[in-house]
Amino acid sequence: MNRIVILCMLLGGQASALPVRNGIERFEVYRSRLEGKAVGVVANHTSVVDGQHGVDFLLRQGVRVVRVFSPEHGFRGEAEAGEGIGDHEDARSGLPVVSLYGKKVKPSREDLQGVEVMIFDMQDVGARFYTYLSTLHYVMEACAGSGIPLIVMDRPNPHASRVEGPVLREKFRSFVGMHPVPILYGMTIGEYARMMNGEGWLEGGARCDLTVIPCEHWRRDEPVTLRQAPSPNLPDSVSVMLYPSLCLFEGTVVNEGRGTLTPFQLFGHPDLVDMPYRYTPRSIAGMSRSPKCLGQICHGMDLRDQYLLVREGRHLNISWLLRACRSYRGSSPFFLPFFDLLAGSDALRLDIIAGKGEEEIYASWEQGVRDFQHVRQQYLIESYGQ
Repeated sequence: MNRIVILCMLLGGQASALPVRNGIERFEVYRSRLEGKAVGVVANHTSVVDGQHGVDFLLRQGVRVVRVFSPEHGFRGEAEAGEGIGDHEDARSGLPVVSLYGKKVKPSREDLQGVEVMIFDMQDVGARFYTYLSTLHYVMEACAGSGIPLIVMDRPNPHASRVEGPVLREKFRSFVGMHPVPILYGMTIGEYARMMNGEGWLEGGARCDLTVIPCEHWRRDEPVTLRQAPSPNLPDSVSVMLYPSLCLFEGTVVNEGRGTLTPFQLFGHPDLVDMPYRYTPRSIAGMSRSPKCLGQICHGMDLRDQYLLVREGRHLNISWLLRACRSYRGSSPFFLPFFDLLAGSDALRLDIIAGKGEEEIYASWEQGVRDFQHVRQQYLIESYGQ
């Protein structure tokens, strides 16, 4: 039995009577929108239909795909986090690929010339700092500016039932957080696109001609069987479940498991004291060539046995961050400037420095979460549940 299916069973989920069909798999629903049109596709390696890449699937259906746009990690998922990929030709399909990560994050008018319909299909993780949301934002802006309809192929969110964390403040807007939402916003990428449109978050309040093709046979409270790893450093459902909590370590001196085969499942640093686990980050091609604390023995925690507790409790757990901060004895500052961008404001960092406790920090987020829930509600897809 597939490991992720087993994990879903362990998490207490019930398998759907019918298999989940992602938006792109429902070709019969959107076929007419593509007939006779020149199509652009924003996709990466998670765009898969019956074992083949979504672009290859569309080509075999007779769709005239003319250009591909690739985000962080590349069109076929071959790049590490943060690694720039230039424009190139896809070796398998022969299609021109425009990179949307690095120097250019938004398609230009020249990039969109000849494109009559755009498709967006990528597996989101459900955390605000996962950069595919920012790619979607800029694609929507570009489509709105060029009068090109956009079809978002929806996919389940592994954290779809959770709304947790501090809401981003405008001053801390960046590519790892562009909108006033909590770290966990409890929406699919299609629902999120509807919210960006409806709330006027695109430049100048522009509205994109947006269509969302919903998933079929999935509900918000069902565990997600991920068919593809969302990115090289999220190799399985354990990493995905722990990612919202451990990604905050990327804004500190602490290693977040990069440089191991279990990234975002453990953390450590040579100058943490009273920690039960040891490991040594190394260079791993395709995952992390230069992780923090490379070649150094790190003292920290192995959290691989915590995913069940996280699934049943808070999906954003700051107890590990608090413990690491209080156990740190290094000479360099614990927090890096990047931390406030990940957190969405300086409040979390200042609260931790001030010695506030876990529950007090959680309580400080409650009003922002409640306010966001009212905004979120109007953009949910009814068939997914609340």
